[in-house]
Amino acid sequence: MSRPVSPVAPEAAKRRGRRTRRILISLAVLVAILVGADFGLAAFAEHTVSQKARQQLGLTDDPSVTIHGFPFITQALSGDYSRISVSASGVPIQNLKDVDINAELKDVTAPLSDLMNGNTSAILVGKLEAQVTIKASDIAKIDPLTRVEDLRIEPSSVEYVQTGQDAKDSSGSDQDGKQQEEEQDKSKAGIRVSGYVQIAGQKIEIFCFAMIELHGTSIDIVPKRLQYGNDKETTVVPQAVQQALLPNFKATFDTGDLPFAVTPTAVQVNSGSVTVKGEAQNVKFTGR
Repeated sequence: MSRPVSPVAPEAAKRRGRRTRRILISLAVLVAILVGADFGLAAFAEHTVSQKARQQLGLTDDPSVTIHGFPFITQALSGDYSRISVSASGVPIQNLKDVDINAELKDVTAPLSDLMNGNTSAILVGKLEAQVTIKASDIAKIDPLTRVEDLRIEPSSVEYVQTGQDAKDSSGSDQDGKQQEEEQDKSKAGIRVSGYVQIAGQKIEIFCFAMIELHGTSIDIVPKRLQYGNDKETTVVPQAVQQALLPNFKATFDTGDLPFAVTPTAVQVNSGSVTVKGEAQNVKFTGR
């Protein structure tokens, strides 16, 4: 004979289900509050660092600052941060007016109490990687490049600058040349500077193949040879004309001290710009 089902059992199950849902909802709300608080605290710390970086870089607007790693609160309580990124545009450095800056701050020590009080002088950076990118529009304002109209910048291989030919392997590719580029001194690179100059009363497009070399904080553009025309489909400028025109492409400009007391160690030519890179160990955030 079957036992009758108690009417209380379904009600008890419903109550347990409601309690479980309430617990889950409470946990979800708590997690949301903790995550929101974590992001809020991170945003406050990023804003503090951004304001100090604006003062240090001489900007009118706060640069972008990102503190990587989640949760932020565990880093904040320990005062140790794995990586902080800082980037800014339109930074004035010496006579350059529109420089882009990107910095990676790694193994950073920053006491939470100091950050909350806006004190960044105690921030110590274990390893700092920084770079500044100088646009062609700024480089065009440096004498004597001011004589070149519509100045443009493109990368070029060292081999092509020196010989007018790219290194080729047996298959006809330029892998050997690329390998040589990777192994070469990072303080120099090939560059192609082009624009219009006046020759015998006529405006002629000239392509100058040069070396760009880093000497301390100074960058030297050392012209090697000139060509008429477009890219590699060009005609070599006669030697007598080269001697007259080469000085128009020889220039030196100073990046000053890179931000955060970084010493420049490498130069890279991009399409339309030049990037100077540097590294430093155990530096203070507010140091120069």
